[in-house]
Amino acid sequence: MTGWRSSDMPDQHGRTAVVTGANSGLGLITARELARRGARVVLACRSEERGREAEERIRAALPGAEVEYRALDLADLSSVREFAAGYPYERLDLLIDNAGVMALPRGRTADGFETQFGVNHLGHFALTGLLMPKVLNTPGARVVSVSSAMHALANVDMGDLNSEHRYRRWIAYARSKTANLLFVHELARRLTAAGSDVVVAAAHPGYAATNLQTAGPRMEGRRSAERFMRVGNRVFAQSALAGALPTLYAATARGVRPDSFTGPGPVGWRGAPAPSWRASWTRDDVAGERLWVASEQLTGVVYEGLPH
Repeated sequence: MTGWRSSDMPDQHGRTAVVTGANSGLGLITARELARRGARVVLACRSEERGREAEERIRAALPGAEVEYRALDLADLSSVREFAAGYPYERLDLLIDNAGVMALPRGRTADGFETQFGVNHLGHFALTGLLMPKVLNTPGARVVSVSSAMHALANVDMGDLNSEHRYRRWIAYARSKTANLLFVHELARRLTAAGSDVVVAAAHPGYAATNLQTAGPRMEGRRSAERFMRVGNRVFAQSALAGALPTLYAATARGVRPDSFTGPGPVGWRGAPAPSWRASWTRDDVAGERLWVASEQLTGVVYEGLPH
């Protein structure tokens, strides 16, 4: 895996990908590089203005690229259902659950869930479940969930999934990223039990310079914190392209194993894609099943074609 680059991706012509949060940062880079290798890419974005702009930017950089914007707000399950119902293609080769929010002030989704848990986990859980029939009917399909090394800060609290008792923004973020990994673990188990060849894997970008770090401070008007994050991005972070490589690897490289976790470099901060350390609780079968059942109940989405 040493030195793997986006140019090492296999040809993607004839394949269709959905990338959530594709209007900026890692999502935009991921979508662009998949399109560069020939994939038809659906840019699943909350903002139509930014989604259309991303579509134009990719087409300007890659004349002839097959990219299209479609509305998706992961903070609103009705929007998730509309996106899935309106997905126009018979095949879905790559579902990249990339979009996310980080360390936001306490908030609620349209359905009343704590924002970070609702967007980062529940929105993607529902989207993946609603699109699973397309995924299962596509030979060689993959699902990639973008988690974070920050998951190590906290396990999910099954007694307080919505952080009702106490809200700490970084702990809530870490729990949502642990939820991503538990989701991958449980989905991989169920796919294996179903005899499916679909590969579900996880990735994380390390410390990559995107607008994710500054969103929370900007929302609260904490200018000094926003400046601090911007300086950190300039001095310590790797580029958004480098941060997207683990996702692209998990999505396209040969030999990617189910329930694997790819990150940048041996220390998980920066570098070429490599196997990444993950907390033992993210491979807990009991916790994975409990979170799955709770997620089905909260979203109302039951995965068709997969055993319990």
